[in-house]
Amino acid sequence: MTHPNRQTRVALITGASTGLGETLAEFLSGLGWSVILTARTESDLAVVAKRLTDQGGTVVALPGDVGEAAHRERLIAAATTLGRLDWLVNNASQMGVSPIRPLLDHPLTSFEAVLRTNVVAPVALAQLALPLLKETGGLVVNLSSEAAVDVFPCAGIYGASKAALDQASRIIAAENADSGIGVTLVDPGGIRTRGYEEAEPGFDLTGVPYPDVTLPFWKWLIERSPGEVNGQRYLAQAGPWDAR
Repeated sequence: MTHPNRQTRVALITGASTGLGETLAEFLSGLGWSVILTARTESDLAVVAKRLTDQGGTVVALPGDVGEAAHRERLIAAATTLGRLDWLVNNASQMGVSPIRPLLDHPLTSFEAVLRTNVVAPVALAQLALPLLKETGGLVVNLSSEAAVDVFPCAGIYGASKAALDQASRIIAAENADSGIGVTLVDPGGIRTRGYEEAEPGFDLTGVPYPDVTLPFWKWLIERSPGEVNGQRYLAQAGPWDAR
């Protein structure tokens, strides 16, 4: 890691070792942002971190589980060391049991684990990050899903958790509307990820786009002020990006 300029924008991205998180990390790093990356699989995260560092980026890679309080504290401590935090991107998520199965066939321990990762962790990270975000007029970006609003049999735990995150995000946005920060929801749409493949093995993913299909949206979002997008929900694959 190179010594950061404290005026350089900083993003903390969870679930950054593959898929959308990796794509967004590479995009922001390419724009000169410093990035704090986390994911549960240390080997995958190390590959991403090395590639971005080799490209000249300032990268802090901290493997771990965002469902654990101590790890969340380490992530915010890293942002404090860098001197600021502009975006908190809550992208890490769990699907539940893979392959997916009916909601009532899930063990309750799986349901609790999904809620801890998909709902509790994003709220807890936002709580810890709030002082830093207020200093920069920063943005919390919570990744939603089409499963939060549509009914997909056998994706009940995931869908319920994302619906809960949607509502929690809107409430936090309303409660902090005058604070200078923003909280926004982003539904990336159906994209080809490792989690998708594991959840529905054998499903034909031909025609399902890769996460870079969302890059025009991220280019648009980076130019918006937090107040402009606060409390709004966006579909990342289709512009123009009017709030949903």
